Amino acid sequence: MAVSPIRGLGLRALLWLPLSFFIWFAFSSPLVWPVVQMAKLALLSIWPTLFSDVVQSGHSMEVTTHLLVNQTAPDGRSGIGELVLVQNPLLYGYSLPLFSGLAMATPITIRRRLVQFAIALSAMWLAQAFGVVAESFKMLAFDSGAAGANAIVGAGIAPDSIALAYQFGYLILPAVMPVALWIGLNRAFIESLVHPVAEPAAGLPGPNNDAQE
Repeated sequence: MAVSPIRGLGLRALLWLPLSFFIWFAFSSPLVWPVVQMAKLALLSIWPTLFSDVVQSGHSMEVTTHLLVNQTAPDGRSGIGELVLVQNPLLYGYSLPLFSGLAMATPITIRRRLVQFAIALSAMWLAQAFGVVAESFKMLAFDSGAAGANAIVGAGIAPDSIALAYQFGYLILPAVMPVALWIGLNRAFIESLVHPVAEPAAGLPGPNNDAQE
């Protein structure tokens, strides 16, 4: 029994996923670097009164705020220090291995596949940066006590907008973007799957060369 083209594509994509996730995690630090830089540019340029620094530590991101809080050192001593928000940008980046599985399963040329990866990476890095920026505000507004909530209100930012942006960046973008990008970049191939060109049937009636005039 022949496997349908759509089912074959799904099986190939499924087989590519483990390797895609392995490579994604193995190179997580360099893949996160552009995300951290974009988030740093946005947070420090647009909201300098709330955030003072953004640094990368492995595949994690540390956002230093201007909010002063009581902190306890490992040796037990306590003091006042700036609140540091520790985030994991990989939570917003699993769209990359998902797209990779679909792209590698699609029968296209190497050059076209590389172009698609370049376009997808650029779009996904922007989406990841949006997600970590939204999480920075979410942690400050809802996870940092009254001082954090007051700082958000003082900056003129609506908490409802922060919650909406966080949910969109965390739940919607990483799941929808790889499929949307793959569909947008491979429309001709998808149309050939949905509406295959029918082969001419054999034995169709035609002019009879032996017919008597």
